[in-house]
Amino acid sequence: MKQIRPVSSKSELKSFIDFPHDLYQHDANYVPELYIAQRDLLTKHPFLQHSSIQPFLLFENGKIIGRIAAILNNNHNQFNHTNDGFFGFLDAVDDEEAFRVLTDTAVSWLKEKGVSNIIGPVNPSTNETCGVLVEGFDSSPMIMMTYNYPYYDKHLQKLGFGKKTDLIAYNLEKGQLNEKSIRLMDAFRARLAQKNIIIRNGNLKNFRKEVDGLRKVYNEAWDKNLGFVPMTDAEFDYMAKDMKLVLDPDFCLVAEHEGKLIGFALCLPDINQVQKKVKRGRLLPMGIFKLLFGKKKINAIRILALGVTEPYRKMGIEAIFYGTIMQKGIEKGMVHGEASWILEDNLMMNQAMQNINGKPYKKYRIYEKAV
Repeated sequence: MKQIRPVSSKSELKSFIDFPHDLYQHDANYVPELYIAQRDLLTKHPFLQHSSIQPFLLFENGKIIGRIAAILNNNHNQFNHTNDGFFGFLDAVDDEEAFRVLTDTAVSWLKEKGVSNIIGPVNPSTNETCGVLVEGFDSSPMIMMTYNYPYYDKHLQKLGFGKKTDLIAYNLEKGQLNEKSIRLMDAFRARLAQKNIIIRNGNLKNFRKEVDGLRKVYNEAWDKNLGFVPMTDAEFDYMAKDMKLVLDPDFCLVAEHEGKLIGFALCLPDINQVQKKVKRGRLLPMGIFKLLFGKKKINAIRILALGVTEPYRKMGIEAIFYGTIMQKGIEKGMVHGEASWILEDNLMMNQAMQNINGKPYKKYRIYEKAV
């Protein structure tokens, strides 16, 4: 008999975080999330200052067989003038009834809050990990990307969840990329310099000031994306602090016009290559050493964000970003890259990936259902 109950204690929260480790224990592509990061995301993240998350655990004969979180994102509804609820942190055994009980519970919790539509999965928003993997199960996810078994899509569709949008991840392989951007960089830089626009590395020594500028660009350059919600100062600072732990300044590029930030590109080394070996996401006693000593062996990067504010687009800034990333990647021994995620209807970014011979190799889906 199946029984679902809300997470309300530290021990239940621990079980909620740990369940995926048991579900995917025989899957070679699974990467465990760090326990401390997931715990803080669910209990201390600035998202909780304006919105709410209610996790649930599903049991059968005393054993956990699924989890889900119902999410009310007040900032999303205020910014987009909608009445949406969300679900996230979805994991379950291959059982349609389990998926039904989990999603019905999230819907019920959200309907009590007055929502008329449910969207997901987001963990807990599109500013964090999101989407169900529907194509590309033959390799591990890159840093800050999701992973799941192939049956998730089937069960969600049977329960009436339709596709809201797909998110595309592009594979960038050394030796197969169109290096035209590298060859044109000097010409583009010279042209931009005449307009007092420069491209430089991120300044980690003055990180506080840099983050302030990056946040403004992010909230302006991405505001037309589906599901976008401006990040609060606290949310952006929280994310930046986490990323700084793995950030390579050579892969953090900034465009400036007369001292004002107008665009940036951010790549992160694929720490998942190392994190994959951290048992159950625990840094202690040995996980911390695996991370510290394994970082030097990472040979892949993820292009996490690349954007330019609207008045400065198509001036060559994007081409310099791509060219510099490729050039630095080759110099640092990177053999593989991923550009993700890109909305399926973002024609400009999808075309840019195709122009440098990027190949779509993973697809993630966000669903919605009227409630």
